Amino acid sequence: MGAYKRIGILTSGGDCAGLNAVIRAVVHRASTYNWDVWGIQQATKGLMARPPQVVCLEPTEVDTLLTMGGTILGTTNKGNPFAYPMSDGSLSDRSNEIIEGYHLLGLDAMIGIGGDGSLAILRRLAQQGGINLVGIPKTIDNDIGITERAIGFDTAVNIATEALDRLHFTAASHSRVMILEVMGRDAGHIAISAGIAGGADVILIPEIPYTMESICQKLRSRQERGQNFCLIVVAEAVRTESGEPVTRQDADGTRRFEGIGHYLAERISACSGAETRVTVLGHVQRGGIPSPLDRLTAAAFGVAAVDLIAEEKYDHMVTWQNRQVVSVPIAEAIAQYSTVDPNGTLVKTARGLDICLGS
Repeated sequence: MGAYKRIGILTSGGDCAGLNAVIRAVVHRASTYNWDVWGIQQATKGLMARPPQVVCLEPTEVDTLLTMGGTILGTTNKGNPFAYPMSDGSLSDRSNEIIEGYHLLGLDAMIGIGGDGSLAILRRLAQQGGINLVGIPKTIDNDIGITERAIGFDTAVNIATEALDRLHFTAASHSRVMILEVMGRDAGHIAISAGIAGGADVILIPEIPYTMESICQKLRSRQERGQNFCLIVVAEAVRTESGEPVTRQDADGTRRFEGIGHYLAERISACSGAETRVTVLGHVQRGGIPSPLDRLTAAAFGVAAVDLIAEEKYDHMVTWQNRQVVSVPIAEAIAQYSTVDPNGTLVKTARGLDICLGS
């Protein structure tokens, strides 16, 4: 089975359903090699701590993780270690502390589960500090290039679709326009997938410009047919007609996408006279029990990542392509950003179903 190895694993960036299923798969596969797995807590923050904050993961202790949401290791999507915010307001390069933490643990390799931003930072740390890194893609936005699937996306689509299913009945009962605002930082994958699956009448995504007139015309045509309700799903990153992002500011000064649903509601009410309600799913899409497909993907990715370590094939990320798991260089994977193709299958499907895309 090859030489003994001691490997670390961390989850970085926003949480999502399926992370614990990946951890479980990694630990079980590593046990077949008789390797030890150390879970690094709070992502790279755990490697900054002294001593590093880690927990030894045994197969018997991870069996209950398959259906558990979130991540038992904790995570963070703040604090770039190359420009880390300090208590005095300054920024400090703490990358060497993370690298030192990796070597203090005597790790032979590290598995990083993250999105494109997290993987870019982890790769930079690996290149700088001699860290043997293997990546696993996770993001509910499903916007990492090359891979057809990322951990968390399917569960997020399921949750958004269920929300549309529930809103459908109340919309019909009250003759209302129901707007569902879903996540999607720069890509509309959740909106287009859930919109088709959930029977939306209008789907708005960042990749396709829209006009209020086209949306209102859709509502009027439905009203003329006696359909006095409408389901609209919109990705949070959709902008106003003039191209302005709709955001809110957190207490720490960070601006986040939020509010496009309410922006649309005011204008739709004005042009159609329809009673309009808005539902913002927000972090509900990140939580809960992972879907069977996310669990299957997590299992396949976790096993493949450990096997890459056995092959000493580092600086690679596992991906799902053509119904199988293959590995690609991390640099190649994060260099390609995957948005919804305006001429792709899902957009053609939506148009074929007479779903209004706003254009």
